[in-house]
Amino acid sequence: MIILKSAEEIEKIAQSCLIVAKALDSLRNMVIPGVATKTLEQFADTYIRSNNAVPAFKGYRGYPASICTSVNNEVIHGIPSDRVLEEGDIIGIDLGVYKDGFYGDAACTFGVGQITPEAEKLLRVTEESLYLGIENAKKAHRVSDISCAIQEHIESNGFSVVKAFVGHGIGRSLHEDPQVPNFGQRGLGPRLSPGMTIAIEPMVNTGGYEVVVLEDGWTAVTLDGTLSAHFEHTILVTEDQPRILTKIDEKE
Repeated sequence: MIILKSAEEIEKIAQSCLIVAKALDSLRNMVIPGVATKTLEQFADTYIRSNNAVPAFKGYRGYPASICTSVNNEVIHGIPSDRVLEEGDIIGIDLGVYKDGFYGDAACTFGVGQITPEAEKLLRVTEESLYLGIENAKKAHRVSDISCAIQEHIESNGFSVVKAFVGHGIGRSLHEDPQVPNFGQRGLGPRLSPGMTIAIEPMVNTGGYEVVVLEDGWTAVTLDGTLSAHFEHTILVTEDQPRILTKIDEKE
């Protein structure tokens, strides 16, 4: 069931999303060669709690950490550890917040020091596809209009769309209806209405789209070992243009 949010509920979701955005902005500056992924985890956990919020991922379905740190061929759900980032790595950081009964969720993939031209293109195209998807998250459009816009941009640039994982509605629950795939034909799926809050999150591989989950039960990696990137925003469907909730307002 798709839940349309009231103005009061939207404001609470926006507050959770702002914490997400600010945490990711701080983490961006911490992603350098020599830093351990658990250091990023510790910072995020402390930052979220200092804002009277709770890390949404910790304990969710048994997940053991407060953020996901997915390096190189890891697509999503990488678990922070003693692993030290090296020059040329890329790392996707996925972060969720729960505050006052509502969730916020976003992700970004960062380069570690100097990265290869292929990796730079992967990050650029994946982020571009996210914003193209957001542009299609308009009143009276359908969910698959978002999906198709993402897929077309990714595949036209020679990359592949991960199909095993999808975006989602968000609100009182971290994952709500509707599911938001990153592939598909236009004109299908639920119609978008003002008051819908959804997390759009393309996951893109330089090689094939197939993934496999490691023995830890969480970390999803590319089957062929190629690089993967992940970008995500929580957005609100409005009467006009979609509103990105996990973005820092210039006035903040």
